[in-house]
Parts: sequence; C-alpha cells; structure tokens
Amino acid sequence: MNEGMDRTPLTREFFDRPVLEVAPDLLGRVLVRSTDDGPIELRLTEVEAYAGEVDPGSHAFRGRTARNSVMFGPPGHSYVYFTYGMWHCLNLVCGPEGRASGVLLRAGEIGTGTEMARKRRLSARHDRELAKGPARLATALDVDRALNGVDVVAGRRRPLSVLQGSPPPSDQVRSGPRTGVGGDGSHQPWRFWIDGDPTVSPYRAHVPRRRAT
Repeated sequence: MNEGMDRTPLTREFFDRPVLEVAPDLLGRVLVRSTDDGPIELRLTEVEAYAGEVDPGSHAFRGRTARNSVMFGPPGHSYVYFTYGMWHCLNLVCGPEGRASGVLLRAGEIGTGTEMARKRRLSARHDRELAKGPARLATALDVDRALNGVDVVAGRRRPLSVLQGSPPPSDQVRSGPRTGVGGDGSHQPWRFWIDGDPTVSPYRAHVPRRRAT
C-alpha cells in the first residue's frame, strides 16, 4: 500500500452524490476497520453500484424493508447483509437521503493489519486473496450485521471509516457487468475495478439456482 497516501477522512458530501459517481471514485480509497486488536486498512480495488428502486439488481428494487432500510440514507453509512446463509457483504450507502443506493465493496489490498486478516482467512493462499471478493473482504475485516448502519464519517471511535487514500488515474479504471446479477439488471456496466490489480476478483455471470424437485 502506498506509504504516501492521503489519510484525510472522506466527508458526508463525498457520499451524498449519485451512486454512479461515488462507485468509481471509491477505487483507491482506504477503508479502515478499527478493532480491539488494532486497525485493518484496505485499499479498495473493486466495487459495484446498486441504484435502489430503479435497479432490478438492488435489494431495494421493490421498496423499503426492515432488511434494506439503511440503504435509504442518510449517506455515509454501512449496509451489511447476510447471504446464502454463510457470508456477510459490506456496502456503503450514498446518494440523497430517501432514495436507496449503495456501493458493494468487492475487493481490496490489505496493508495494515495483514496478520489479523490472515487469521480470519486461513484458506487464502496468498495475501492478494485475503479480500478478493465481497465475502472474503467482509471476513478478513471481521464485518457482520453488528456493523449494519454504522456511520463511517462521524464520531471518533467509529469501527469503520474511509480515507482519501490514493485513487488510480482515470485511464486505469475499468467497468463492466456486475458479478452474479441476473435478470434485467445483468447487463448494467456498474462494476468498477482497477485494471491489472491482482486483488480484483474474477467476473462470474449469474447462474440461476435450481429449484428442488
């Protein structure tokens, strides 16, 4: 991780923008997970945008529920969900309050706190695999539903925060279809990543789940 990165925290205004502006702008930013054992810092290399009620791929497509209520704002909060009965995934809420949108954090490079991440990701063969994929990222950073709704831009002892970091040049940012999204939302080029970064997860098209017979 770049030793000379900007450690200024991101502001509420950064997140209070349309999701398709915030998502690519999060690349290169540094997510800090504060734990009792010390901080874990991760430079974001891959994200996906989800645009709420106008996005068939979003959890908020059919409106507000108890599960997705955090997505409706205010911006600058975490949205953590549990999937497949096994994994947590971490999102950052953005856009104006009352309109659901968020950015799924898909992958990143862990700099500070690597030893702590390794203990949580014993199956990782290399450090570049510690947070290569959204479930791995959440596991490495010890993120679960207890962190749902955390304000990432306010307060001194917040468990999650985001620093300015070191964004890549615009010509290194790539976009394409989101991973594992099916139906009408499958073709939106709303996955963003840093070209050539070894921590970026491989693209996988949606595979419909078979119903039990």
